[in-house]
Amino acid sequence: MSEQMALYKLMVLYMLKRVNFPLTYKQITEFFFGKDYTNYFTFQQVMGELTDANLIHIETARHTSYYEITKEGDEVLYYYSKNIPTAIVEDINQYLNDNKFKMRNETGIVADYFQTETRDYMVRCQVKEGRSTLFTVELSVPTEDQAITVCDHWESNCQELYAYVMRKLIQTADQ
Repeated sequence: MSEQMALYKLMVLYMLKRVNFPLTYKQITEFFFGKDYTNYFTFQQVMGELTDANLIHIETARHTSYYEITKEGDEVLYYYSKNIPTAIVEDINQYLNDNKFKMRNETGIVADYFQTETRDYMVRCQVKEGRSTLFTVELSVPTEDQAITVCDHWESNCQELYAYVMRKLIQTADQ
């Protein structure tokens, strides 16, 4: 079992290393469960141990966890990646190639909120490209319902808002 656990950990690290953006828990599990590599409980243990060992980093926004490989995880992968069978590497590469565009879009638009000390809500909406943030909007709203609404509408409106802001800023700079 420990050899399997080590393999699953290397597989997760390899997946995270192969992309230049964070992956969600759902995106990682779709690969593992879709290929019947392991079950939910074993996978939970793998992710917990990777996190505890500081081999992966997690950020959470609105009930979605985003995972990235850490420097320590990168070093472990460097030394032990040869232990991942070629067929599994090919499976991972195929999965990432087939789904990379969709996964990047899913992780590139992020909206979250939190309650402030003054009892209103701060909403942070972002557009990311890989690990870089292209655009961030922070708004203070009086109610949690409004914060949820802003987050819910961010994905469908972010491109238009980004284009508008850029146009206005460039137009102002050109005048």
